[in-house]
Amino acid sequence: MGGLSIWHWLVVLAIVLVLFGRGRVSDIMGEFGKGIKSFKDGLNEDEHKQKTSQHIEGPQHEAKPASEAAKDPQPAEHAERRN
Repeated sequence: MGGLSIWHWLVVLAIVLVLFGRGRVSDIMGEFGKGIKSFKDGLNEDEHKQKTSQHIEGPQHEAKPASEAAKDPQPAEHAERRN
């Protein structure tokens, strides 16, 4: 007897409809759907921004350690132009 039968769900549904009315339940479901759509759009927008920023910036390069930078035969001016 751990699960709820169909009759239990019908009684719960009838109580909800009596308390809130058919129009109010419909409004709540519509707002819920809009919220989910907005959430998905936000995720897609963040993902799109991340992809475009990686495309514009290019791959991330690791900075040279100070010991390697000292060994670099070219002056710093030319090193900036290479990157």
